[in-house]
Amino acid sequence: MKQYQKRVYENKVNHGFNITNVETEFLLLYGEVSEAFDAFRKNENIGEELADVAIYLLGISEILGLDLETEILKKMEINENRVYKSNGTKYLIKESEKIDD
Repeated sequence: MKQYQKRVYENKVNHGFNITNVETEFLLLYGEVSEAFDAFRKNENIGEELADVAIYLLGISEILGLDLETEILKKMEINENRVYKSNGTKYLIKESEKIDD
C-alpha cells in the first residue's frame, strides 16, 4: 500500500495539488465521502467514488508520513479484540477491550 501512497502523492505534486494543508485534504475527503454516499443512493459509480475516498486517505497518510497499511492492521487487531454488547438496537456498542494476560 505504501507504493500507492507514494503514487498518489507524486500525482498531487505533478499536478500542482495541495500537499501541505492537511485540513484542506480532510475537507476534500469529506466531500468525497459525501459523493460516495450519493453514488450509493443513486446506484451509480460507487466503485469510482470509493476509489476517490481511498485515494484521499492514501494522500493524507503520505503527507503525514504514516504507513496506512500498518495503521489499518493495528486498528483491525484492536477491533478484533474488542468486546461488544447489544444496546437494544441493531447496532452493537463497545463494552470493553480484551486484556491479554
